[in-house]
Amino acid sequence: MMEHIFKKGFNPEKPVFLLLHGTGGNEQSLLSLAPMIDAEASVLSVRGNVSEHGMPRFFRRLSEGVFDEEDLVFRTNELNDFLDEAAGKYEFNRDNIVAIGYSNGANIAASLLYHFKDALNGAILHHPMVPRRGMELPDLTGKQIFIAAGTNDPISPVREAEELQEALEAANASVAVHWENHGHQLTGSEVEAARQWYQQKY
Repeated sequence: MMEHIFKKGFNPEKPVFLLLHGTGGNEQSLLSLAPMIDAEASVLSVRGNVSEHGMPRFFRRLSEGVFDEEDLVFRTNELNDFLDEAAGKYEFNRDNIVAIGYSNGANIAASLLYHFKDALNGAILHHPMVPRRGMELPDLTGKQIFIAAGTNDPISPVREAEELQEALEAANASVAVHWENHGHQLTGSEVEAARQWYQQKY
């Protein structure tokens, strides 16, 4: 089991938000985000199982922007298995999970989409990167994806968001991209853009 917090929502018909923090965050970090998007949804907030100099992460990296692919694949499988367990334990609909991830959390969410056809129903990805290159994605028809990216983001360059969008759309996902001009930080305006997108889709 991964360290996590589960909060049952008021409306079981709504998606379950899977909250995935950035490097150095934990299962508390994004809790305030969920009600901004949908106050009625259930929330499953997870802490990454990898420690980098004491900072929780969802998978190892070899250096800034260079992922440990072997560990990424292992941790993606681990998270997917955890979602199966959590759905059984908390009795929520396994097919109706929408990930909300920031930075490293957005990358592991993207990796779930890359590796598993039905891991997620949709995703809100704040400042993601391409998790892996040179692999064939599953058919993501019907999956709704929102990407918030920075035009001047030093950690996740513009090309990363563009390439991620291309790969997801090539796998038949529906992708919306929102651009900000505030570097790598998670801003209120991009959360509001994500909320508006979510209200239209769900």
